[in-house]
Amino acid sequence: MRTSNFDPVSVEIFSKQLKRITWIVLVVFGVLILRLWLLQVVHGSTYRGKSEVNRIRLQDIPPVRGMIFDRSGRLLVGNRPSFDLYVTPEEIQNREELLENLSDLVGVERSVAAQKLDDASRRSPFRSVCLKPDISRDELATVETHRFNLPGVMIKVRPMRHYRENSVASHLLGYLGEINEEELKKKQHQENKLGDLIGKSGVEWKWEAFLSGVRGGEQMEVDAAGRKLRVLAKKSPVPGMNVCLSIDGNLQALSEKALKGKKGAIVALNPNDGRILSLASSPPFDPNLFVAGIDRAAWARIVSSGDFPLQNRAISGQYPPGSVFKIIVALAGLEEGVVTLEEGTFCNGVYVLGRESFRCWKERGHGTVNFHRALVESCDVYFYTLGKKLGVDKIAHYAKRFGLGRTTGFEVGQEKSGLIPTSQWKESRFGVSWQEGETVSMSIGQSFVLVTPIQMAALISTVFNGGILYKPQVILWVGKSGEEKVYEFAPKVQGKLEIRQKHLEIVKEALIGVVNEPHGTGWRARMRDVAVAGKTGTAQVITMERGKDSNSEDDVPPEFRDHAWFVAVAPARKPQIALAILVENGGHGGATAAPIAKELIQAYLGMGE
Repeated sequence: MRTSNFDPVSVEIFSKQLKRITWIVLVVFGVLILRLWLLQVVHGSTYRGKSEVNRIRLQDIPPVRGMIFDRSGRLLVGNRPSFDLYVTPEEIQNREELLENLSDLVGVERSVAAQKLDDASRRSPFRSVCLKPDISRDELATVETHRFNLPGVMIKVRPMRHYRENSVASHLLGYLGEINEEELKKKQHQENKLGDLIGKSGVEWKWEAFLSGVRGGEQMEVDAAGRKLRVLAKKSPVPGMNVCLSIDGNLQALSEKALKGKKGAIVALNPNDGRILSLASSPPFDPNLFVAGIDRAAWARIVSSGDFPLQNRAISGQYPPGSVFKIIVALAGLEEGVVTLEEGTFCNGVYVLGRESFRCWKERGHGTVNFHRALVESCDVYFYTLGKKLGVDKIAHYAKRFGLGRTTGFEVGQEKSGLIPTSQWKESRFGVSWQEGETVSMSIGQSFVLVTPIQMAALISTVFNGGILYKPQVILWVGKSGEEKVYEFAPKVQGKLEIRQKHLEIVKEALIGVVNEPHGTGWRARMRDVAVAGKTGTAQVITMERGKDSNSEDDVPPEFRDHAWFVAVAPARKPQIALAILVENGGHGGATAAPIAKELIQAYLGMGE
């Protein structure tokens, strides 16, 4: 009989080890089961949501921005296709060779492109990265020709804002820029995200909410590597609405051309409804520079320029009005009864007040002049005398009736109010009383008086439309088209002057004489077949030395020379266009600004020389 070979001691040790292993296995399985229970039961909903987020990716679809037209339907601002060069890191076969080819073919900067590809490869190698936005059509053709040697390269097309005539009407139209964090906090930008382009000035800024449209989106299913598998849902973007302006595109372009190489502004409007026909400020800027993202060096050049190209001089440039202000003083004198039409004032070239002497622009004087001739020939001594009779506060009263000293209400841009001083204003501002010498200077549009070109255009319009003060407007309608309008803007009357019509007619006749009579200061605006009315102005930037010839500017640096003004309407009896022209440091208004007015009037009325 065989006996067992198992040692009882060994069997006992083996049994203990087996039990220990069994317990270890049971504990491990227990931990695994507990962990699974925690993941699937306790935290199941949390991880299920994260899984869905990793599986589903949301991608924005930007809307097409609305277009901007002039009054005749001429496209001023639209959108053009931007061809952007993208590369998918996972599809690259030889990165160094690819980067070398792209550098040679389209000028891709190798170091920057390599860094972008490294970053993209770490995040999601199947997602394409943009190496060069907005390549030219020649570069596009080159890429397509060499596509076989450029694995992983693709071209994506997106709409890009396009200002068709570059700098024309740039201050009125405005420009786009990338939204910043401060703007994102504002209520009107709740739908925007970092990286979005929004209107920063002009029409683009004012009507951003309508021009921008509504973004769409695409819900995509992707794999763990970020590769697109399928589209789960899609919401199409809603294009932005269009804006139609009241400006005449041809007149606007001609206004810009007339100011080329100069600093200044031109405002043309319809005196019968206040609608803007052209609004130009010089020097201009090209809004297209901002669309693709302006580099720091270019931006620094613009903002540090002493010419201030971003300033809209038409609505925010504040200047002494010079002799254009005599229109106000003349009407105030008639209304207050301190002057008669035939009453003569002798001008020998100098007006003496106490120990001060105030010169007339005509060194030898005008002789004896009456009301009509004083306006036609712009006699300073006559208006020194008239202004002293009226006093500062009465002059200010009539100036404010015409809307000076406050903004016109123009809806686009940061409009400035100018300044119409009073005795009380000076007392509170400087703590000293008003002086008679300041009234004398004020009567010819100097002293503390400041106006904007758009205010001067409104002034001459009001005189010739019978005393109706219109709000200057530039928007005709906003909507999908002329037939599908969301907003339409009718002319808006801000008030009617409480001035006798006979006094307005007297001043109008004198302003017609400014251009059409032999000694009128605005004779350079004279036309053969159309009666033009206007008023010249020459506004001093600095006070000339006493006794110095007022007509000589040879020794004055250009930046200190007088500003040239001219306001005009045509045809004078039934005006269709009103103009205010300001040329900084342009010298005499009759010599510099009046010829510009003639050119613009001829073009607008469709007349030759």
